[in-house]
Amino acid sequence: MIEKAISGDLRSISRLISIVEFPAESGSEVVGNIMKILMKRGGRAHVIGVTGSPGVGKSTLISKLIAMFRKKSYRVAVIGIDPSSPFSLGSFMGNRIRMQIHTQDPGVFIRSMATRGVRGGLSASTVLVLEALDGLGFDKIIVESVGAGQTDVDIINISHTVLNVVMPGAGDEIQALKAGLMEIGDIYVVNKGDKPEADITLKEVIDVLNYEG
Repeated sequence: MIEKAISGDLRSISRLISIVEFPAESGSEVVGNIMKILMKRGGRAHVIGVTGSPGVGKSTLISKLIAMFRKKSYRVAVIGIDPSSPFSLGSFMGNRIRMQIHTQDPGVFIRSMATRGVRGGLSASTVLVLEALDGLGFDKIIVESVGAGQTDVDIINISHTVLNVVMPGAGDEIQALKAGLMEIGDIYVVNKGDKPEADITLKEVIDVLNYEG
């Protein structure tokens, strides 16, 4: 299975990632052996973190990034972190729906992962899965965090580049971001630019960055 996954077979990749994502079920020895093989092959992927408040359009932006990278023949993996239900620990898995247009592309792998109660914007298994995807030869790995507040900033620890997405008209949000999430971005994106408030929000973001810088 590892050889088929390394060769790019998406079904084998999916099975392998499932094993890595749930080490308690798969067995730590099994996961350890897999990771030893894959980590020898890793270290080449560019990891891009995408964060921002819920509903800001992170998944739509990621879909556009996938299309752009695929035009350059990069292999792309996406880890979409979804909020968990406090009752069932299940995930809404809404991220994947917005990226369905890429599911038939053999050069794209998309996996939704639930936070399962872990704070910080990422799943407990995110780092393992990311390292596995790196070892499987993906050129670009995009991680979409929950982005539910200023506590969800762990994405900076696993990303080479962080995109912070802001919605037009989010004046109060920008004020809140000044002391928290806004500080973690390398690139700031004012999404939904066709809205009339977009230019005002862009100016506010620039003002915040100039003040911080």
